[in-house]
Amino acid sequence: MRLLTVAAMRRVDETAINGGISGLTLMEAAGAAVAARAAARLPEGGRVVVLCGPGNNGGDGFVAARKLTERGYAVDLFLLGDRVALKGDAALAARAWTGPVQGAGHAALPPCDLVIDALFGAGLSRDLDGPARALVEAVNASGRPVLAVDVPSGLDGDTGAVRGVAIRAVETVTFVAFKPGHVLQPGRGLCGHLHLADIGAGDAALEAGLAACTPPLYRNGPTLWAHTFPRLTGESHKYTRGHALVLSGPATKTGAARLAARGALRAGAGLVTVASPDSALAENAAHLTAIMLRPSETADDLDDLLTDERLNVVLAGPGLGTGEATRERVAVAAAAGRGLVLDADALTSFAGQAPLLAAHIADGQARAVLTPHAGEFARLFSGTEAAAEEADKVARTRAAAALAGAVVVLKGADTVIASPDGRAAINDHGSPYLGTAGSGDVLGGLIAGLLAQGMPPFEAAAAGVWLHGDAGLRHGPGLIAEDIPELMPAVLRDLSEAALR
Repeated sequence: MRLLTVAAMRRVDETAINGGISGLTLMEAAGAAVAARAAARLPEGGRVVVLCGPGNNGGDGFVAARKLTERGYAVDLFLLGDRVALKGDAALAARAWTGPVQGAGHAALPPCDLVIDALFGAGLSRDLDGPARALVEAVNASGRPVLAVDVPSGLDGDTGAVRGVAIRAVETVTFVAFKPGHVLQPGRGLCGHLHLADIGAGDAALEAGLAACTPPLYRNGPTLWAHTFPRLTGESHKYTRGHALVLSGPATKTGAARLAARGALRAGAGLVTVASPDSALAENAAHLTAIMLRPSETADDLDDLLTDERLNVVLAGPGLGTGEATRERVAVAAAAGRGLVLDADALTSFAGQAPLLAAHIADGQARAVLTPHAGEFARLFSGTEAAAEEADKVARTRAAAALAGAVVVLKGADTVIASPDGRAAINDHGSPYLGTAGSGDVLGGLIAGLLAQGMPPFEAAAAGVWLHGDAGLRHGPGLIAEDIPELMPAVLRDLSEAALR
């Protein structure tokens, strides 16, 4: 599940070559992997256009073209640039290609069943312009399916950003390890199906790459957090599974808290209580059954409730209201030193006051998780390093986590989870159908339910995001927030049977 930056991948290549594996051997293996994936998409006797660039990515394309020709496919190869300008392994790969080489900028692409994009790899350092940009735009306009080598050309491998313009692929073949740009948006949406190929770099080279990529960055999935995921035994009962307390808003604004509470209960918390203002008691009571209800309206009321040490997690924010009263309740919850999940109004109440929130979290040594969407993140961390627009999403989330002294979940199509110690994960296991009212409230509840059962904050946050995404993938169109908790039994059953064995 580790992701490697472009620099770390260079370390992999260098270590493999220093260990006696030639660069050409690696290129041959990469090209063969690309040819195999192309063959899987091509009809018998199909035609493929291979677009080669001026560097090693182009060298992979020359190898793939040769391998496909040997398999009996018709291949048209186009080179962006001058063949005599190719250097090193790319020049050797081009020399082994005996077919014609056409200039990429001089003719329209011929009819084909597949285009192989071997123009530019993940290390692209500037925006595409001139003939390269025109070629990418022509390929996108053609509507032909594209198999990208390493990354779609024009994509920044570290950030997922588009460098001027980028290829839209149906599949991307990359090598040794995925890169951040494969799972961060908009890159994730441009890559299509992701395929990882082993090109024989070896364990020592991979370890060198991992060592060069610190703090670690992960692609979120069960491998990351399964070792801490709650497991029930014959001695388990509701009091061993934690007790989550969810703070409700006033009358007519209670639904978000109930969604969060339902999420916590379905995630496995043994007990869940909603702390409700007096004005909303009847409203909440009309909807709650297995979830308990306690009157609580002020910070003093919350302080009294938290004398019960069995309440080991507090979730505050959904529908709570913004302002001083919410800040006071967050301060009390943080000072209690329990697990703490803050979302929505709890975050907005500290707009521009991230250091104050961090001080509250530090005072109680709370095990805190903050779950902002992009707007809440911008408000909370305004004026701090985390708000720097030039930084990529992972860097901003890491900076926010370090400042807050809490795990930060920056939600979106490419949710990033970061710990104060620098560990981070990118989640691409989800569905756009999760973008619906109340979905984020359920996510907060899932994380709170996992925290209540003893998962560490980073792992609980990453697991909650993955479970939430899996529910969205299972349901598809028509999803509403109330569906997400009800999908948890199937999600958890399959997870238990597969990843947690």
